[in-house]
Amino acid sequence: MRIGLLTRNRKAWCSQQLIRSFKNRGVDVACFSFGDIVARVGLKPSASAGDIDLLTGLDGILVRPIGRGSLEEIIFRLNLLQKLARSGLTVINSPSSIERAADKYNTLAILSEHGINVPRTVVTENVARAMSAFKEFGEDVIVKPIFGSRGIGAARISNYDVAERVFRTLRFQRQILYIQEYIWHGTSDIRAFVVGDNVAGAMRRVSDSWKTNISKGARAEPLSLSQEIEKLAIKTAKAIGCEIAGVDLIDEGGKVTVLEINSQPGWRGLQTVTDKSISDTIADYVISRSR
Repeated sequence: MRIGLLTRNRKAWCSQQLIRSFKNRGVDVACFSFGDIVARVGLKPSASAGDIDLLTGLDGILVRPIGRGSLEEIIFRLNLLQKLARSGLTVINSPSSIERAADKYNTLAILSEHGINVPRTVVTENVARAMSAFKEFGEDVIVKPIFGSRGIGAARISNYDVAERVFRTLRFQRQILYIQEYIWHGTSDIRAFVVGDNVAGAMRRVSDSWKTNISKGARAEPLSLSQEIEKLAIKTAKAIGCEIAGVDLIDEGGKVTVLEINSQPGWRGLQTVTDKSISDTIADYVISRSR
């Protein structure tokens, strides 16, 4: 069996963990990035990376992660993954789920349609409507880019004049206004790492500020989830179509709210607070799903 590891950096910690786990299971790993891939129409092979025909030379592809890029680059990457999936190659996560999870508005809309509790959120191109939402949410909101991760570009705003200035500046730059109520969480939240039909591990992320991203300096603490929260995390991943996902939640005295879902989550912080190998769990799952 040969698995393709689609990664920006094969030397990254998560990539190295996955390579080790696959090799320990006798699986050959081919590492490449989107920049290594050549797609062809009317020619063969229809997609290759170096000397590897992606459709005949691989049993599956694990996307880790899709990476940053221009709108054109991201659309091409997703369309390329769609082509591979249509041709019968196992792609994890599916390109459609990656696309859904990448858009914060789309993610919350889908989760809400599935009866999952999410923060009250207003998305608009109109500054006046954004200011109305700011007041409706008690003049304490989180403003985020629709596309983005690791807390980059997110800001907490609790001043009317600052909010108006920020909203006008964002619209001048032709950005969508994404305004979310700030839910007090004691500078901590929960990350549940879903693989298939199970939660492979969980942690409490504790920070000195409202941002609880490990990449922003938050620390991981071990956490045992209740059965209710485990089921909710799995339901969240399935609603978006993710087979592997990081689900971020807060528990307000029994009221659990899903904040976000990451379709290509890292687990370095999580691995420090669990004895279970996350990369082994991922490798076992990918092997079981590949042709």
